[in-house]
Amino acid sequence: MSNNPVVTVIPATIHLSQRFGQTAARKKRVAAYAQVSTDSEEQETSFEAQNDYYTRYINERPELEFISVYSDEGISATTTKNRKGFTQMIADALAGNLDLILTKSISRFARNTVDSLQTVRALKDKGVEVYFEKENIYT
Repeated sequence: MSNNPVVTVIPATIHLSQRFGQTAARKKRVAAYAQVSTDSEEQETSFEAQNDYYTRYINERPELEFISVYSDEGISATTTKNRKGFTQMIADALAGNLDLILTKSISRFARNTVDSLQTVRALKDKGVEVYFEKENIYT
């Protein structure tokens, strides 16, 4: 019996920017989701910054096709109810109109773990990926 420890090698994950180019000739149809929960001036600046950032980010990449920035302003992410932008984005994705959704963080997407997991699973079943930028999670 050997005293050598067993080492499991976990290969590095591919960075988001590298994944974009791995599809066939068709551009990925990409949308972003921006959300702030209050109407305060500070949150309004964050909301505008999210919209501007994702519009520019998608449009600057030739392998991506900008579809939209869906957004909800002044609405909590605690539940998906009453979030018209979120609901429309998910409907469009499930209808086959999106390949990838970008969002700032998991908490912007949904604060309710069950809603978040169910939504991501439904999207994944339709071949739609989600990228949570802050956490660097790519479904």
